Parts: sequence; C-alpha cells; structure tokens
Amino acid sequence: MSLRLFTSESVTEGHPDKIADQVADAILDAILLQDPMARVAAEVLVTTGMALVAGEITTRAQVDIPGLVRRTLREIGYVRADYGIDGSTCAVLTTLDQQSPDIAGGVDTGGAGDQGMMYGYATAETDTFMPTPITLAHALTRRLAELRKSKELPWLRPDGKAQVTVEYEGDTPLRVQTVVVSTQHDPDVSPEVLRQEVLDKVILAAIPPHLLDPDRCTFHINPTGRFVVGGPHGDTGLTGRKIMVDTYGGLGRHGGGSFSGKDATKVDRSGAYAARWVAKNMVAAGAARRFELQVAYAIGVAEPVALYVDTFGTGVRPDHELAEVVRRIFDLRPRAIMESLHLTDPIFRPAAAYGHFGRAPEKLHVGEGSGREVELFPWEKLDRVEDIRKELGLA
Repeated sequence: MSLRLFTSESVTEGHPDKIADQVADAILDAILLQDPMARVAAEVLVTTGMALVAGEITTRAQVDIPGLVRRTLREIGYVRADYGIDGSTCAVLTTLDQQSPDIAGGVDTGGAGDQGMMYGYATAETDTFMPTPITLAHALTRRLAELRKSKELPWLRPDGKAQVTVEYEGDTPLRVQTVVVSTQHDPDVSPEVLRQEVLDKVILAAIPPHLLDPDRCTFHINPTGRFVVGGPHGDTGLTGRKIMVDTYGGLGRHGGGSFSGKDATKVDRSGAYAARWVAKNMVAAGAARRFELQVAYAIGVAEPVALYVDTFGTGVRPDHELAEVVRRIFDLRPRAIMESLHLTDPIFRPAAAYGHFGRAPEKLHVGEGSGREVELFPWEKLDRVEDIRKELGLA
C-alpha cells in the first residue's frame, strides 16, 4: 500500500475562538440548569478587554450573563490584562432577542430547528474510535494546559495551538512525521528554554513512544520565535470557528454547522452528536472498520430527509444495507435524540474545548448543593452494540 500523510490541529482552552465557545456553552448550561426546555442560540465575540454576547434566547431562567462571562474567563486562566483579557475587569456587552416565532412553531411540534446535513465518523484505529492525528493534537494541547495550571511551567500563558502530521499505510497509522506547537509565554523565558521544555514535557510526554521516533520526526516549536501577545489581544475570538478541532480533525466530513451556544433543538448540534453515536456503535459492533454517517434534516420536519453511509470499503455488508440497519436501530428524530442522549441536561461546557468526541462518558454534579447528577458525553456511549450485532448476525 502507498504511504500517505494526514494532519490535524487542536487549540488550547485559552485560544480566542475556544474562549468564545466555552463562554457560549457556559451560558447555555446555566440556562438549561433552570429551564431544560429553553431555546438558546448564543454567539460570543472576545477581543482586547471586551466580550460581546449576542443571539436569540427564549427562557424563564434568570442568569447573570456578565458574571458568568467573567467567571468563565477567570477559570480558563485570563486573570491579567497582559494575557489578552482580564475576566475581572473586562467589559461585557449583551444584545439578546427571543427565538423567532416562525422557527419556534416548527420546533415546538418536534421538528428540526433548521435544515442541513450533519456527519458522524468513527474508526477502529484507536481505542476511542477517533482518528489518530486529532487524538494526538488534543493530547498536546491538554498537556500545555495541565503544565500551565499546575505551574510546572510557570511561564506558559493560556493561548496555544498544536498540529500533528501522521504517516499512514492504508488505514493504519505508522508514525508521527511532524509536530507543531505554538504556545503563548511570558516575555522573560528564553526561546532555547521554551523549546527544550516543550519538547521534553509536552511532546515527548503526550505522544506514545511507539508512534514517535524523535530522530525521524520534525519538530516546530514556536516557529516564529516569540508568542507573547496572544489571547483576545492577539486575535479576535468568535464562536464556531474551530469546527474541525471540535470534530474529527478533518478526517471525517463536516456539514458546516458549529455546536457551541446552541440548545439541542438545533440539529447542527444534536444531529452531529447522534451521528457520532451511530458511527461509534457501528464500528464497535464490527459492522465496519471506518464508518461515516450523513443525516439530513428539513426545518420543522422531525424525520430525517436522508441517511447516507460510507464505510470506505470496510463494511461487512454493502453501505446501503448498513444504512437500513441504522434506520431500524436508531431513532434520529430531534426530540428522540434529545431523550436518548439527555441533551436537555446542562452538559455542554466541558465539551467546548479539546473536542466534542472521543471523550469517555462521566458523571458530573451540577447546581450548587442540589445533588443533581448528569452524564457528560452521552453520545459516546456504546449502548447499541449488541442490537447491531444481532441485526447483522455477528453476535
């Protein structure tokens, strides 16, 4: 088989666009905690010394949006103005309206909140059923955040990016060919110290040795030499500008819609989550080594207008037969998805950095003193595997 290279990138939680995504989902979660049936479409812009929240929200919840924005910024690590924004002193502007009644009329009856197509993807190449390049890129940016927050590398600042190029033979990842890491830093750290520490404590610590031969890998660490000005001061951040970081790093197709700030009546979010749920269960069941599902909706209509399956020649049955298996086992109407995956729970802020997919479901207590427990990443559950195996005669 011929060798090929594929590259994916990730960004830290302090990247300007990811700040915007996290603020938008923090607002969504705070509203859903009080009003699970709220309609939320929040967009966020962050720039030097300012955050702007705009959108359409229909809810009975009472939320201190400026206070929530400030708290989220401080939790990310923006506690000093020279980092790019200070959560304690920045300006917070809000301009909000209610959801259009024309849209609400179709959604209230269980229809999709918009038209469009969403994709889900899964691959057997990793134990998380995610592509290797995006998995490794997320590992690098998580490691940057860990070392910053633990103060093991006290000169790290919140903004940063990582990029990983993986060499494949067919569908099998062989090795990491190139790693790019760019991290914001204090002005007094030398380029030599930064490069060596990032190599030793970030790259070599995060990428498994069987995939990384330092003598055969190219490393670009802060290739411009200096990255002091960052965060919203270096670049304006907006919700929805990191959709490949949020999903499959480019190895699965994307319908174009972003996730953050949207309640689950918006199929940009619920449809994409459901498609990942389907794809992961199908690969885990042995239906294919690679599985991609496209699901398409019409606004105000509950039933998907189309399903399309592509197994890239790895399916145990023809793709059109596997699409029928999906139809029989999964109910992909928006309201059914919301019920199956509990998407009216306040579970979205943790997904707004380091990818929405490939994360293990876990429990979280929400609401101070309420004792309420929710499940994060429910779309990652392998709860239909046995049904699929029986349907395909693989049990």
